[in-house]
Amino acid sequence: MKKVLVIEDDKNIIGLLTIHLTDLSCEVTNAENGKDALEIATQNEFDLIILDLMLPGLNGMEVCRRIRQKDHSTPIMILSAKSEEIDKVLGLETGADDYITKPFSIREFIARVKVVFRRSEEAVHDTDRVIKGVLKFGELEIDIDKRKVTLNNIRIDLSPKEFELITLLASNPGKSYSRKRLLNLVWSYDFEGYEHTVNSHINRLRGKIEKDISNPKYILTSWGVGYRFNEEL
Repeated sequence: MKKVLVIEDDKNIIGLLTIHLTDLSCEVTNAENGKDALEIATQNEFDLIILDLMLPGLNGMEVCRRIRQKDHSTPIMILSAKSEEIDKVLGLETGADDYITKPFSIREFIARVKVVFRRSEEAVHDTDRVIKGVLKFGELEIDIDKRKVTLNNIRIDLSPKEFELITLLASNPGKSYSRKRLLNLVWSYDFEGYEHTVNSHINRLRGKIEKDISNPKYILTSWGVGYRFNEEL
């Protein structure tokens, strides 16, 4: 049974989501404000967190950021009446895995939840990433099965999307991927038009694994195309 935390202050929406998540064989926990949400999220394990942005106390974006500081793997789906592009971009760059704007159809919601569950159960989700085991590039080591990255034998904390990005690139050294292709592979087609989100994640990833981000060793820029992993390591 999947465990889902719904962080939402609208009791009608809570009831609606609980009914349909229960139909998906999920055990649902609810929090109605940011403070309680953080306490519950950090003291328990969940398979999915559904997070409203407009919360009393701490807003949803801050809740998302703080959860990601301690939990790099649990999928977070933002559910919000905010539909502006900047809100979606901020949500994705703060660490959310999906973003649905209100009002939404239950059919779409269920489909999105199923996608999140399917992806979380797959170490990789594209034919480019069927490689398993451990990838080694000098002092950088990527354990795909354990979803673990180490540099000089020190574990590097990566968000789920950062891990998926480096796994995809490192599994195919020398292959250039456009930002749109990376967006589709890692975030799915739902976020088409947000290619700049890829840039932000690549920059954060470089900040964690590169000694000199202005002269990267591992993740290279393919000018006019996108990014590639250094095939000469």
